[in-house]
Amino acid sequence: MSEVALQLSDLLKKCRQAAEAAGQQWWAYAEPEQTSPCQYGEVVNEQVAWWPVFVQNPIDFSGLEHGLELELHPDIKAYYNVAFGGGLKLQHQRGPVELLMPWHQADTERLQQNIIGHVLMKRRLKQQVTIFFAVTDDEDLLLSVLNSTGEVYLERVGCEVKEKLAGSLTEFLQSLSLPA
Repeated sequence: MSEVALQLSDLLKKCRQAAEAAGQQWWAYAEPEQTSPCQYGEVVNEQVAWWPVFVQNPIDFSGLEHGLELELHPDIKAYYNVAFGGGLKLQHQRGPVELLMPWHQADTERLQQNIIGHVLMKRRLKQQVTIFFAVTDDEDLLLSVLNSTGEVYLERVGCEVKEKLAGSLTEFLQSLSLPA
């Protein structure tokens, strides 16, 4: 298992333990067409409780990589192959972040389509290729891995990356904490 996968797995376990100890549940939108392996309990107002469920059958990114003629950074592939889940809300020194995870196996197709769209936009704008993995409270800001180096950047949608947050995805994940 890669360092990214180990770090994210540990982070998910610690967050869940803390939430359970505090009597909290995590909630996400419940897709009416397909349930997620991570959801449990009844759907209430289109929301369902969830806990992360570790991926058993790894996501195959080879078609995406072949089509884009681009090898995704190994940290991104490792990251998205850790767990299914809703957005995990955490805290970084720059503010709140929400780690993205596929909701179920079929959702990995949508994820890959979104990555393709993002890469094509970056190419059209003649910018360095980044791959997103988290969002912020500002819908125009996301967290991305610079595909060529593995460094983590705060990225304004449509703009070249400028603000480096960490030298690697592992380092970035280590900097996260539970929200206050």
